Amino acid sequence: MKKNFLLMGLLVLGLGFSVVSCGDDDDNNNNGNNETELTEEEAQSLDYTSSNAAAWGNYAVNVAQLLTNDSKNLYDEWKGSFAEAFKNHTSASGFTSAVGCVEQIIDGCIDIANEVGTAKIGEPVDYWTSGQKNKALYAVESWYSWHSRDDYKNNILSIINSICGTRFEGDPNQIVPQSLTSPSIMYTLMASRNNTLIEASAAVYTNAIAAWNAIDAIPQPFRNNIGSEEAEEAMEACATLTASLEALKGVIEDNLSEEDAQAIVNQFVDVVALPTYKDLVEKNNALLTAVKALQANPSNSAFEAACAAWIDARQPWESSEAFLFGPVSELGLDPNMDSWPLDAVGIANLLKSQKWSEMEWSGDYDEDSEAIEAAQSLRGFHTLEFLLYKDGQPRTVK
Repeated sequence: MKKNFLLMGLLVLGLGFSVVSCGDDDDNNNNGNNETELTEEEAQSLDYTSSNAAAWGNYAVNVAQLLTNDSKNLYDEWKGSFAEAFKNHTSASGFTSAVGCVEQIIDGCIDIANEVGTAKIGEPVDYWTSGQKNKALYAVESWYSWHSRDDYKNNILSIINSICGTRFEGDPNQIVPQSLTSPSIMYTLMASRNNTLIEASAAVYTNAIAAWNAIDAIPQPFRNNIGSEEAEEAMEACATLTASLEALKGVIEDNLSEEDAQAIVNQFVDVVALPTYKDLVEKNNALLTAVKALQANPSNSAFEAACAAWIDARQPWESSEAFLFGPVSELGLDPNMDSWPLDAVGIANLLKSQKWSEMEWSGDYDEDSEAIEAAQSLRGFHTLEFLLYKDGQPRTVK
């Protein structure tokens, strides 16, 4: 998840915004007619109606198409050149050794473990405990679909899959480390005769499972249980996991051979990264098909089908967040697909203007560009989530 810090600042300040109404009329020139003043809270409460149905459907299809394009670009970049560059640690990858590549894999795991604990769970909890209840709700990722807890668990699965060299989608408590036979980080280190590596890798595995279980124990939905003891315990479990990953990285360079590291890197690329991104492409294609069907024939069942497809497409993305390096970072694909928090006011404006080009940008990616950030805040999984869901359920036709 890429945090939109500009939007976070606006939410914290509690600013109001001037936007146009979302009626589906012929006036796309914002000529002053039907203008209203919407606060952030009012924009968040926009609903699908017969008067805005056409614009709503067009917006959803455009967002789904961009998600499809981004996922394909990501997979093509990995499959086309980055996978081999990473495995061979050539200059194009930015790495000079297989051990360095393994350290990058662990760094990615550290980043997402810390983000889940301190940002995805921690920021809402901090707002909640300080009495800022509305800001706490808005800070919860995926709260429109009530899918937050599953997102966070899939983030932890991305760590487990990275260290175990596998693609696991269910309950990770079923994984038995001793049964791993592939040259993954876990298998290689546990099979070594180096007690330092064995102890460090075992701690990561144990703490990753504990973090997944702690998140799973948060009462559903998280947005209604931000102040729970279980949320605090999940934060602590993620902090413990982060510390153990940092400890593992600290002993890799002096204890892992280049030969073993090379086998780990090959396994990670061929069994984890590439198949995850391939799955992302396929499920986003299915999502686009479902959203087009909703646009063509709006119905409650079409909303339900599109929501189910959104859940399916979300899973491989969230289970890839332990490896947000390479093309996904260089091409700005993380904020393209997963910018948060939601720019509800911007969505309201775009529903009125229907200037879908405002979601697009060109040229080299610059994370400091306000123009690129503004475009990214109007697209991605969460914009589509807002268009498909309300209060944890598929929207309905009125």
